[in-house]
Amino acid sequence: MKQLILVRHAKSSWEAPLRDFDRPLTGRGIQDAHLVSSHIGNEIPKSFLVWSSAAKRASETAMIFAQNLSFPVESIQFKDDLYTFDESKLEQIIKSCSDEYEHLIVFGHNEAITNFVNKFGNVFIDNVSTAGFVNIIFDNHSWNDIGKGITKKVIFPRDLK
Repeated sequence: MKQLILVRHAKSSWEAPLRDFDRPLTGRGIQDAHLVSSHIGNEIPKSFLVWSSAAKRASETAMIFAQNLSFPVESIQFKDDLYTFDESKLEQIIKSCSDEYEHLIVFGHNEAITNFVNKFGNVFIDNVSTAGFVNIIFDNHSWNDIGKGITKKVIFPRDLK
């Protein structure tokens, strides 16, 4: 069995004249990341691998989750190739995960995340919101073989307000 947790980065700012890759979280984004991460403790397995897009807004979101879930920030693997909006690219990256890991947490971007969860999960989600959390279970022994899974849990900030 494989467990995949996808987290869309929290709300980011368009105010400063920065490259898209360098956009930071807004105050609301920071609050929402804290809110969601403080409500998912029961969904997180005891051991897991954590990957995050290297983009500033995704890495800041991952660090907030690490703080609230008490896992070391140093354990997060920041990956440039997770800075993608394409679900096929996201799928390729997830399927490349070593089979020695049963549980993978990925911090990334839309449209890739929404399209991925709709392709691989069994619950249609119109749009995974910023700071949105989706937990999918796959009845597979290899990441490369994942197919349709079971959407175990979906949490968006608006569900907690």
